[in-house]
Amino acid sequence: MGRFYITTPIYYANDAPHVGSAYTTVNADAMARWHRLVGDETKFLTGTDEHGQKVADAAAKNHMTPQDWTALKSEQFKEAWETLNISFDDFIRTSEPRHYLTVQKFLTAIYENGYIFKDVYKGLYCVSCEDYYAIETSVEGKCPIHARDLIEMEEENWFFRLSAFEERLEQHYAKHPGFVTPETKRNEALSFIKGGLRDISITRTSISWGVPVPWDEAHVFYVWYDALINYLTAIGYGSDHDEVAKWWPSSHHLIGKEISRFHCVWWPAMCMAAGIEPVSHVQVHGWLLLGGQKLGKTMVADGAVKLTDIAPVELTNEFGVDPLRYYLLRETSLGNDGEFSHEGITQRYNTDLANNLGNLVARVATVVASKCGGDGPRPKVDSTLRPHAEVAVSETAAAWNDFSPQRALEATWGLIGATNAYLEERAPWKMESGDLLDAVMGDALEAIRLVAILATPAMPRTCEEIWLRIGLAGTPSDEVFGASTTWGQYAATSPIVKGDPLFPRMKSDA
Repeated sequence: MGRFYITTPIYYANDAPHVGSAYTTVNADAMARWHRLVGDETKFLTGTDEHGQKVADAAAKNHMTPQDWTALKSEQFKEAWETLNISFDDFIRTSEPRHYLTVQKFLTAIYENGYIFKDVYKGLYCVSCEDYYAIETSVEGKCPIHARDLIEMEEENWFFRLSAFEERLEQHYAKHPGFVTPETKRNEALSFIKGGLRDISITRTSISWGVPVPWDEAHVFYVWYDALINYLTAIGYGSDHDEVAKWWPSSHHLIGKEISRFHCVWWPAMCMAAGIEPVSHVQVHGWLLLGGQKLGKTMVADGAVKLTDIAPVELTNEFGVDPLRYYLLRETSLGNDGEFSHEGITQRYNTDLANNLGNLVARVATVVASKCGGDGPRPKVDSTLRPHAEVAVSETAAAWNDFSPQRALEATWGLIGATNAYLEERAPWKMESGDLLDAVMGDALEAIRLVAILATPAMPRTCEEIWLRIGLAGTPSDEVFGASTTWGQYAATSPIVKGDPLFPRMKSDA
């Protein structure tokens, strides 16, 4: 048994959850569920990023204090993740006392190691990004992500000596080729490092909503440096319950590409400066796009504001929780941009879920109920389905372990397709009751059992329902992966249940 510590970015407490944040969180949840399934000791962290000017402005706009505003927004994220059946082990809020303690101890270590100094910053700043931009990286003086006007700022700040870590970062990337995946994102980060690193401002005096700097009470830490440290707060850095040695060597950050510079350059350098190893792995994913624009961003075009937010609850009300989870995991390869559409969800729902998986479970249950007395027969050891099952188990496991939910589900659905073809060829609905029919139905039930285990990280509730319908006790998550995924173990403990359709077909808008 190994360990697996996975984190999402912490989400800004200035807005509501949207499909873009759901995409990241569902992927992280599926990865956590997979590692629990294979027996790894697993910790899954998510939460809300609650400091900074953007949050303070949003609170003021809504006539609330930052404390009350962030409490409200963090609850909205918790409710959204509960709706999506997200199995986080810890939900962190950066306004918590435990986070203040860790931030102050971590950055004090960097300060005492000589990598923090005071200077004056003057430059362009985007409130929405909470980030500075050089004029050459702006788009005619506008933020390249939000298309908003950048504002000029000048104030005395404490700076992190990032420039001191160019060589060490390059060496780390060379020593750990899988540090950042996919390779395209690794190359982008490494190119940024080789282009030369500038020291960066890490404090503010212009705002008060933030973690106070312990050696200079006039300053608070800049939100990005506070936020990054949450990954250590959750494992007790600097506290009486320090578990950094336990979890950090098995740590994985799942992030969107827009924040890769913070996680792939600044954050490992900060860890080095504090005297600890960087996170073991950063998995960068692309954006979900709607009409070519990133979900969750408010864009400005031709003077008009275009909102591209979609609330996850709207989609779960229409399609169900597991179908939405399946679509988010299956439609786009983790690392690439993907186009999000209502038509795409409908097609995946009707084809993959209703026609393939749902129809397979229904037709097997119907035949067993009508011709086998409702009791599930045992599979044949030498079934022609067995090689398909063994390939599906092997390829599904390899894909989940490689942070590729899309390939994992493709492999699992390969077994569904092979089982449907097996039944079409033998047409058990036309057979008479007897040993031959029992053998065919036992093989199909064994394939469905394996599918229920393999698809559990993506669709946990659906797989529990399938498990129940094929007469098995407990849930697929109770199984010990490896021992439970060898062919031939199906043995019903109760009668097969047909039930209502798992996925009633939906009308297409076309």
